[in-house]
Amino acid sequence: MKVAILAGGSGSRLAEETEIKPKPMVEIGGKPILWHIMMIYSYCGFKDFVIALGYKGEKIKEYFLTYCAFSSSLMVNLKNGEVTYLDQEKNCEQMDWRVQLIDTGLSTLTGGRIKRLAPYIGNETFMLTWGDGVADINLHKLLEFHRSHGKLATLTAVRPPARYGHLNIQGDKIEEFTEKPQLGEGWINGAFFVLEPGIFDYIEGDQTQWEKEPLEQLAKDGQLMAYRHTSFWQCMDTLREKYLLENYWRSGNAPWKIWG
Repeated sequence: MKVAILAGGSGSRLAEETEIKPKPMVEIGGKPILWHIMMIYSYCGFKDFVIALGYKGEKIKEYFLTYCAFSSSLMVNLKNGEVTYLDQEKNCEQMDWRVQLIDTGLSTLTGGRIKRLAPYIGNETFMLTWGDGVADINLHKLLEFHRSHGKLATLTAVRPPARYGHLNIQGDKIEEFTEKPQLGEGWINGAFFVLEPGIFDYIEGDQTQWEKEPLEQLAKDGQLMAYRHTSFWQCMDTLREKYLLENYWRSGNAPWKIWG
C-alpha cells in the first residue's frame, strides 16, 4: 500500500527555519521531521512512499539522492569516481524504502497536490498524511477500521493537549490546576488518512484545498469516517512546537518513536 505525504508547503510560521528549507526538512534530533514520519509508517510495514513536492522541493530530492552517501562511510576512487559504501548494509540497505518524489507545483493547494499524485497511486487504497506531524498511531488498527466501514475516506481525529494549564475556579479559589490536559480541547483533523481512489473525483484542481470542499462534500455524502486516536499526536506549525518535539527527542522518550 502506498503512502502519500504532502511536503510542498512553505511553512511561513517557521520562517526562521524555512527560509532555506521546506518545513518537512526541519530537523528533530538531527533528522528531518519527514524522516520521523516515514519511520512511523516503515515500522508498520508501509514502505512505498509518494511525496508531493513544492516549495524548495529540490532540498528533499537532494536529501534522498545523497541519503546513503551521508549515512555511510565511503571509499572514493578518485581515478574513476567510483564510490563504495563501506557500511551500506548497516546504514542504508536496512532502509528498504521506495520513494517517489513528485513535483506538484509551487502554489498548488493541498487538494491539488493530492490530485496530482493520482497517476502514481493508481486504483488502490492508499494512506495520506502531512509532512509536519507525528503520532504513536497504530496504523494497522487504522487500516482495519477503514476496511470495516466501506466508505471512501477515513480521517484520524485527535484531541491535542491544551496549550495552557487548565484552571477550575470556584469564586476566587482555584480548586484544580491541570497542566495541558490531553482532553482539554475538542476533536480536530490529525491527518493520517486512509483513502480510496474515488476521493480524486471530489478534487476540482490545483486551487482546491483538501480541508474545505472535498472533505466537506465527503462528509455530506456520508463518505468520511473518523478514527479516534486518543494517545500522542503533535504537529509542528511553530517554533514552539518544534522545540517541544526536540525536547521529547532529547529526553530519550519521544512518544512517536515506535520503532526500535
